[in-house]
Amino acid sequence: MKKNNKGTLIIVESPAKAKTIEKYLGRGYTVEASMGHLIDLPKSRMAIDIERNFEPEYITVRGKAKILNNLVKKAKNSSLVLLASDNDREGEAISYHIRNAIEKKNGTVPIQRIVFNEITPEAIKRAVKHPDNINLAKVDAQKARRILDRLVGYNLSPVLWEKVKNGLSAGRVQSVALKLICDREARVESFIPEEYWTLEAEFQKGRSHFRAKLASWQGKKPKIKNNEDVIKIIETLKPVKAFKVSDLKVAEKTIRPKPPFTTSTLQQTAANRLGFTSRRTMRIAQTLYEGVNISSQRVGLITYMRTDSTRLSNAALDDVRGFINSIYPEELPGQPNIYSVKKGAQDAHEAIRPTYTKKPPDQIKKYLNPDRFKLSPLIGGRFVASQMQNA
Repeated sequence: MKKNNKGTLIIVESPAKAKTIEKYLGRGYTVEASMGHLIDLPKSRMAIDIERNFEPEYITVRGKAKILNNLVKKAKNSSLVLLASDNDREGEAISYHIRNAIEKKNGTVPIQRIVFNEITPEAIKRAVKHPDNINLAKVDAQKARRILDRLVGYNLSPVLWEKVKNGLSAGRVQSVALKLICDREARVESFIPEEYWTLEAEFQKGRSHFRAKLASWQGKKPKIKNNEDVIKIIETLKPVKAFKVSDLKVAEKTIRPKPPFTTSTLQQTAANRLGFTSRRTMRIAQTLYEGVNISSQRVGLITYMRTDSTRLSNAALDDVRGFINSIYPEELPGQPNIYSVKKGAQDAHEAIRPTYTKKPPDQIKKYLNPDRFKLSPLIGGRFVASQMQNA
């Protein structure tokens, strides 16, 4: 009897991710990279059949036929194919098209979908044990977005070339955003500025000095339009020998910790604190997510970096609360801090966070290049702070 030596083929998007995952799973698993989309709309034409219910015309992406053929060939020699592209609309579409290409050549090999939010041995092995089917709702969402991109961009861009300037482009998002900017600029330009003044006085009581602003004059909010109005008020107040503090309000302000990072808040904070561009931030975050060599092991140090959610998994909450309790027990709240997800968010992934609190950046500094060492503590610090007491 001939022994079946066929193993499991796992298909991810990037080669770096493939190397990391293959090390985790060991023998019996082959991990290959698709290098992004293999099947997509052609760039040379709209490729949307409006008369046939807006049906898109897909082709193999130029220069990607060799990669696709290799995946189809390896799938034929495998007992199972697991599609592990990113857990978002684009990733789902990538898996969908690869599945169709494999089934067209070999309809017998079982093909399933796996997803994970972090590249750690535990997360990968858990995903492999619990495969699922492709989410067709996400595929349809990506398809609809792609069609809209073509209908808007390929129809409007030529008009811009003819009427404005060659090389300009219009799009589903950028054209709407440009209109919002133009509308706001029009309001700014139509604004008629009015001169107004404020009046402040410095008071002394014993050794204490404080400054006060005129908030009410003759029972109304003061409207001081020019220097003459200021002088009139001052002249009226000159005879007053003493001023009285009529009310003293003392308030205690509670500041809640900021939520863990989403993609946009990470980009904003990295720009403000580190001077990083959005592109630079995402490039560094991608390497931290896909894996860094630490001693003899390759480890993903953060969760997936494209997310609009502030949600944290129960395992992550248990991990960070244990970490806070061991170092800053007085800062640990009785219950985890839960942050609401904004309306319209996909919420497909957790917030951006470290995969391990037991591997703080200062302990693995020698394995990180300067950029990674700058961004990693920014992510870790925000994650830990998000689960501390209010200030």
